[in-house]
Amino acid sequence: MRRRALLAIIGAVIMLVGGVLAYFTQTSGGIRIEDVRFVGEKGNTMSALVYIPPTATEEHPAPGILAVHGYFNSREAQSGFAIEFARRGYVVVALDQAGHGYSDPPAFGYSFGGPDGLRYLRSLPFVDKDNIGLEGHSMGGWTVLAAAAEMPDAYKAVVLEGSSTGAPFAKEGDPSWPRNLAVVFSKYDEFSALMWGSPKPTALGATPKIQAVFGVQEPIEVGRIYGDIAQGTARVLQQPAVTHPGDHISHEAIGYAVDWFGRTLTGGTALPTDDQIWFHKEIGTGMALVGFVVLLLGMFDILLGLPVFASLRSGNPAAAAVEPQSGKRTHAAFWMTVLIPPLTYYPAFMLGEVILPASAVFRQTFTSQVMTWAIVNLIITLVLLRWAPRSFERRGVILPSLLIAIAVVAIGYVAVWLADAAFKIDLRFWFFALKLPSVAQFKAFLLYLLPFTAFFVVSLHMLHRNFSSPGMPAARHYAVTVLALVLGFAILEAVQYGHLWLTGELINPIASNPPLMPLSTIIGLNFLPVFTAVGFISTFTWRRTGSSLPGALICGLLVTWYLTVGTATHFA
Repeated sequence: MRRRALLAIIGAVIMLVGGVLAYFTQTSGGIRIEDVRFVGEKGNTMSALVYIPPTATEEHPAPGILAVHGYFNSREAQSGFAIEFARRGYVVVALDQAGHGYSDPPAFGYSFGGPDGLRYLRSLPFVDKDNIGLEGHSMGGWTVLAAAAEMPDAYKAVVLEGSSTGAPFAKEGDPSWPRNLAVVFSKYDEFSALMWGSPKPTALGATPKIQAVFGVQEPIEVGRIYGDIAQGTARVLQQPAVTHPGDHISHEAIGYAVDWFGRTLTGGTALPTDDQIWFHKEIGTGMALVGFVVLLLGMFDILLGLPVFASLRSGNPAAAAVEPQSGKRTHAAFWMTVLIPPLTYYPAFMLGEVILPASAVFRQTFTSQVMTWAIVNLIITLVLLRWAPRSFERRGVILPSLLIAIAVVAIGYVAVWLADAAFKIDLRFWFFALKLPSVAQFKAFLLYLLPFTAFFVVSLHMLHRNFSSPGMPAARHYAVTVLALVLGFAILEAVQYGHLWLTGELINPIASNPPLMPLSTIIGLNFLPVFTAVGFISTFTWRRTGSSLPGALICGLLVTWYLTVGTATHFA
């Protein structure tokens, strides 16, 4: 039991060290963070993290910034911006936009929650109401623009990160609205056509839409300030060398936002724009996420040693034996496992958009599209299962597998709750995040759980029939399993982003709905860390039980949790 506990202890220590690093980074210099809920004008509950620098008091109010994340994200995605703003003396309200995080659904409702967020920021007694900035990434840009349109005299400056004025969801911009605008639009942004009508992001400055906002008829010079700050007509275009989601982890993108508010708002601290510490927090929460997976593996090992789970332990090597197959069959199975999931990915997303619009049953559009992909691959796997090598199935493992899976994930839930309570963090790196669910997200979790779990039960059963055998060296076993799960999506994303880097555009296999293609491509990045974790968990549990079922049930619970808390809820 002592040996079994070692892995869980290592995982807990990694989580603790990461949590401490993240906490002391985001509270550097005496910053205080408050987790708040407030009621919007229509009775809707809104959620935010408020970053309060020590210089902000009722006697000496500080400038304030409303910072909003993009689509299928949450308030913590803005932590890099929020930390650097707060370090410079700004009070920051990092908002969960409507239908995201802990703000009431639906997504796209309540003007994205932008006006409610701005009203809340202005209600704080330690905020200087004459020095308010608005910053939003992607759909968060439309959120803050909705606030600027409804309350045109309530702010002084705007930073749009990877976002735009005008169609499809914002008021059209002009040389005087919004006030003092910085457009930070990356050189490899996937949404330049949607946002500004430019097929290539590097040609953004030559498009009529942005020229109309800047009040010019010639190509806009990157980095040049147009208009007048004192008159509220200043404009600037900046283009960091990252992608659309890359804005969140770009010192350059965050630096441009810091610089613009330093120019347009008064009362902040003049720290250099390259004096940034936010990435330490990203490292800390990333460590906590890795430690979480290690902790779960260790807890599985501990629970497996208990008498109640004795029937799961693979004491007899024959219990895990599989029928040998030829090298050609193994190679064919490997490449089918690698290539079928990415080849069905875009078609399944299009199908999901058509047959599963947001409803009272399946409330999350993108989770439904991933579920459609999972069901398509479940069906394909069931058809191919007859050609997989036969395995000597374990008997009597269904109930103990279910119980141990629920126990392991329940322990994980407690670990995430403790991280939130002690350090005010979720577990994340970049936009790959696991956090506590809201009530709406938990309801969605229950409804999506069965199809995702069925997918993992069947697909991991097939995987281990093809590639797992007793006595297989551990390093090779883990490598083959993870590679089979991840390689296809790694190739897909490498092809897409290689094409973007070389030509300035993604390859578009979804001609019927161009905006869906970059969204699904970005969502596809999630498969890389998620399937890496699935590979480790399923291999670890198979090597100890000789069955794919315990790992499949754990993965079904975890991945459904991950998907439903990390996206938008579209149906109230």
